[in-house]
This record gives sequence, structure tokens and C-alpha cells, in this order.
Amino acid sequence: MKELVLASGNAGKLREFNALFTELGWRVRPQSDFAVPECPEPHVSFVENALAKARHASRHSGLPALADDSGICAPALNGAPGVLSARYAGAEPRSDAANNAKLSADLAMQANRAVYYVCVLVLVRHADDPQPLIAEGVWHGQWQEQAAGSNGFGYDPHFYLPELQQTAAQLAPDTKNQLSHRAQALRQLAAKIRAGF
Repeated sequence: MKELVLASGNAGKLREFNALFTELGWRVRPQSDFAVPECPEPHVSFVENALAKARHASRHSGLPALADDSGICAPALNGAPGVLSARYAGAEPRSDAANNAKLSADLAMQANRAVYYVCVLVLVRHADDPQPLIAEGVWHGQWQEQAAGSNGFGYDPHFYLPELQQTAAQLAPDTKNQLSHRAQALRQLAAKIRAGF
């Protein structure tokens, strides 16, 4: 089985990516197995940050690397929080509740409550890969001020899906894993890999 390093220490992401890559003949290992230091994320776009993380993990591990960058965007706020989603209300300490409260306050006076999740996945064959595989998933919803549901994390309790009349946090995990931005990006990435990685 070929090996791939995941530019993350997130156990949930590791399980999710291993499920996909095992079918493709790859074993995904966390970057912590290679003592990869944290990668700076100074960029303003998801794709630039994901690419930087993938190249960084590959350079330190010597293996092909997969990275993702994701977050929530509000068109009424010029795309904010965007790449700052995890630390929108500040980095010390990071808090889902504080991030949600800040986004609710920022959208309170806006007529447009549309929001969307973005997930960008980048796979590099080596650190200097001139043609990385890039996949993107976008999941559209509406901001709901009142939190609802306990299945999700981050902004999920406020991410309302009008067609399902539920928030992302109210969805059954299997349903969310079919619809989410990450699921969309994973399907797109898998198709690109099968086409000739």
C-alpha cells in the first residue's frame, strides 16, 4: 500500500480521509508521525493555504501530501470570516461559541443572510509538484441566529438548510457526510485520482 501524509493532526479528518484512500490503495498517515512543525497560513484564500500546508507536509515527510483548508463565508461581509473562520473572534482561546456570536452580531444588520461553507483539498505528489490536484466543495445555506442541533461543530448549529428545514447540526451524520462541502470536495478529488494520479 502506498503512503500519503495528511497535513493535519485532526483525528476525525484522518479517519475520513483513510476511508476514501484505502479504497484507492493508499494509507494516510498524520503529519505528527513525521514531527512536521506547524505551517504558517498567511494567505487570504483557501487554495493558497491548503497548497502551502500540503507542500510543507510533503517537504518534511518526503511523501505525497494531502491538505485541506475550509471555512464559512458570508457574501454580505465580503466573504468573511473566510480563511479566518476558526479564529474569527480571536485566537486565544479559540471558541466555537465566540465565533458564532461574532458572526451573528456581524450579520444582524444585514438583509442578506446567505452563507456558504468552502472546503479546498490539495494533493501534491512531492513538495515541488508543478501540477497539484485541487478539489473544491461549496455548501450553500442561510445564517440562523438561533442555534439548533447537537450533531455538528463550529458554525453548524447556525448553518440552516432551507430545503431540509434543518441546520447542519440537526442532520444525521450520514446525511451530512453526503451533502457537506468536505464530502463534495472528497468526491471530486477521488474522481481526479482515479483519472490518473
